[in-house]
Amino acid sequence: MPAARVLIDGPSELVFDYAIPDGLNVQPGCRVRIPLRNKLSQGTVLDLVEQQDDLGFALRPLHSLSDPEPLITPNLLKAGRWIASYYGCSIESVIRALLPEAVRTEDNSAKVRKTVVLENEPSPEILAKLQKRAPKQAAILSLLTHAPDKKIALADLGDGASASVKSLAKQELVRLIEEEVRRDPEADGIEEILPDSPLPLNDEQEAALKVVLESLNAPSSSTPSSPILLHGVTGSGKTEVYLQAARATLDLGKTVLVLVPEISLTPQTVRRFRARFAGIQEQVAVLHSNLSQGERFDEWHRIRKGIARIVIGARSAVFAPLPDLGLILVDEEHENTYKQDQIPRYHGRDVAVLRAALENCTIVLGSATPSLESFQNTLEGKYKLVRLAKRADGQSLPLIRVLDMRLEKQKQKGGMAILSDRLRNALEQRLLKNEQSILFLNRRGFARSLQCPSCGHVCMCPHCSVPLTYHREDERLMCHICGHQAVVPRKCPECRDPAIALQGYGTQKVEEVIAKVLPQAKIARIDADAMRKKHALRDLLNAFQARKIDVLIGTQMIAKGLHFPNVTLVGILNADIGLHVPDFRAGERVFQLLTQVAGRAGRGDLEGEVIVQTFTPHSPSVQFARHHDFDGFAEQELEFRRQFGFPPFAHCAVLTSRSTHERRAEFTLQTLHRRLTENPPPGLMIGEPMPSPLVKTHGQFRFQLMLRSAKARPMTRHVQQVLQKTTLPEDVTVVFDMDAWSFT
Repeated sequence: MPAARVLIDGPSELVFDYAIPDGLNVQPGCRVRIPLRNKLSQGTVLDLVEQQDDLGFALRPLHSLSDPEPLITPNLLKAGRWIASYYGCSIESVIRALLPEAVRTEDNSAKVRKTVVLENEPSPEILAKLQKRAPKQAAILSLLTHAPDKKIALADLGDGASASVKSLAKQELVRLIEEEVRRDPEADGIEEILPDSPLPLNDEQEAALKVVLESLNAPSSSTPSSPILLHGVTGSGKTEVYLQAARATLDLGKTVLVLVPEISLTPQTVRRFRARFAGIQEQVAVLHSNLSQGERFDEWHRIRKGIARIVIGARSAVFAPLPDLGLILVDEEHENTYKQDQIPRYHGRDVAVLRAALENCTIVLGSATPSLESFQNTLEGKYKLVRLAKRADGQSLPLIRVLDMRLEKQKQKGGMAILSDRLRNALEQRLLKNEQSILFLNRRGFARSLQCPSCGHVCMCPHCSVPLTYHREDERLMCHICGHQAVVPRKCPECRDPAIALQGYGTQKVEEVIAKVLPQAKIARIDADAMRKKHALRDLLNAFQARKIDVLIGTQMIAKGLHFPNVTLVGILNADIGLHVPDFRAGERVFQLLTQVAGRAGRGDLEGEVIVQTFTPHSPSVQFARHHDFDGFAEQELEFRRQFGFPPFAHCAVLTSRSTHERRAEFTLQTLHRRLTENPPPGLMIGEPMPSPLVKTHGQFRFQLMLRSAKARPMTRHVQQVLQKTTLPEDVTVVFDMDAWSFT
């Protein structure tokens, strides 16, 4: 007899086998109630296994099914097992990613409301009698007669309506029912959305859409079509191709999954899809980490039941339980935010490609600056490359000017050069013309650090090896790694010198400077500090769209995917942030960021200008971005990666040990390094253990080593075997990150 292997809900990864009672249709992916100790618990069926005859005891039977249908589809289970095998994590951790906590928790349920429905139309005689005898009942009938769908929520009828409704129900004039109410995460903005129509496509867009439609219309029995890499310059109309491809998919009776890298892009993407599919707005679902538990529960079940046919979301939406999946769109596929930084450490884009293969559906990866991994796949014939080389509106790409801030600093006599003269003049000109500007700085806060000019002391985080950042609004020193806060000292804690001063600058400082330079301008700031309230980001972007803001200052939250036709100037205040870090992808990231930010300018009828302020103007990343030359950058960077054996020519993983005891973390990694070098698989390159670039974080010391191999699975298996055979100290944690995107 088969038994059900069940993952028990909870923080631990308890897995037990249970007997299946007769008549209970249990399948992998089902949610079940099971006896655990002296109470009923919930769990998820991982698999069906044969009962062992030599156990010496009988398995306890399952109690019941929580849901008659499996909540995890067979294809998603296959994807889950692949993730566990490839990324070297437990299947239990993957199941928790497939089934959000909002779905697993019994505390969550559909929100219901009592609704009064008109059962029988009252005759004029009955209404006349009620108006004399029971005017409240007559008023309720009158409201119902003129209400849409002949129904009204009981709560909307006011206090004391229950007795009147009961009396009307006895007369069989009305009926009281309970109906589910959707907790819509975008409800506040629906009334603002105006329907739009498909836009005419240029030749390049037509050719791109044709490739997508050919894949969509391919026979389902054929082998999965190759992923499509849509490489379109900023403003080339990739979103219009997405929208028309989505319409074609819906017309085929299939569903659409749209992945975006940042929550900041979700509101505008949702707005565009809801405007295009105005007749079926209720069929557009949203999934991201800012949803409440109730909103996530409702959206997830709407997706599973097939009510929502278009799903838009961030990384975790790749697991949305869409039936009949026909098209997956991965916007800004190059973004590192698609990589999960907690177990399971999957890459959303790569899992999307896997899911497309399992579901035999079409997948489009779109970007103005594709990742070198995806671009190399097109060179090897694994992906189809489709290019959009010109802007959809016929406008030219913005002119990019690179300013050497070393010279600017000399002109400003050694002061902290935040705004160059050219950028300040350009801002003033845009304000006079009633045009909008965006200033980009990938560092929040007011000042980077607080340093004593006498003894050199820097106020550091006691838990992390980084300086504390000064935040003017809160009058606090804050750590951007662990969140630690401290009071701003009036004197140097070391030498007691009162001349302790601020060093560097962040978005708060820029906001203050712009307010002084342009006192008549309306200024707003977008960063993690300013966007703490729910819907704050969406509301601010709407205000900017409505031209209520002249200058928008922000971090990478505004760097990509946003479309504002009245923006004609983009200023990049410090292009060097992120360039000089110990990461082989540093140059690629800076090139992508500069290109994406520059692409926010000149997206309407007016020409755009981009001013890049940098202390390293001759960096290849800056120069190739200046000329919008992706091919030139990719050719040079790929050759460098090929020579040194970095991705995409090898898989790169990082093994990290961390502990509150520095010596134990270091010794543990040295021990693992020694065991990894014993009988490794062919082609595995193992680096030396060394301190992480960010050696201390959240009170823990960290050490890491890098592993590289042309084949991923043998490397993962080898590391997992060594970890299973090694007993780690209680206070040491070891993390394995396959296809790592962060080396700090």
